[in-house]
Amino acid sequence: MPQNPDFELYDNVGRDADQIAAAHYGIATRGDLLRWAKRDAEPFLAEHPLPAEPLPSGDLAPYLAALAAAETPAEFSAVTQRLLDAAEPVLRAVSDYFFAAAQWRGQIRGAAKGSPPRLLMEAASRSLSVLAIADQADLMTLRAVYDPAPPPKLPPSGQTQASSSLPPAQPAPPSGPTPGR
Repeated sequence: MPQNPDFELYDNVGRDADQIAAAHYGIATRGDLLRWAKRDAEPFLAEHPLPAEPLPSGDLAPYLAALAAAETPAEFSAVTQRLLDAAEPVLRAVSDYFFAAAQWRGQIRGAAKGSPPRLLMEAASRSLSVLAIADQADLMTLRAVYDPAPPPKLPPSGQTQASSSLPPAQPAPPSGPTPGR
């Protein structure tokens, strides 16, 4: 099987586990694949320049400072909800991109489970799940403070606590001869 001419066999000195395993199996590392793709995409990126900086406002310092200063669940929730509101447009845009990437050139049609298009579709779904899970955690924190579960009902004064927590005893089997089949 011919190898990419850019592929180098590695010795183990100064190499990470990924490079050692790749050399052992004769496959390219993640870094190799990304380097080759970057090299081959240079003409395309020259025609379609993309921003090199991170997506807008990746600075969490104000949120982390407010979180450190929060003393009540309401204050904690206020910080969390503001962060979720700020992150939602970016995560939705990323999800939309993954969805479009999964459908690129119709590759999603008939794609097997675990294939790149299906993995991209899963990434699109999971990128928004982060928001839902964080919101659920915040609401559970608030519910514990503002709307706790009612205390369990006390048993009537004649019964003990232990007997009321056990299921009722099974009825005794009937005595006497059992009917035949």
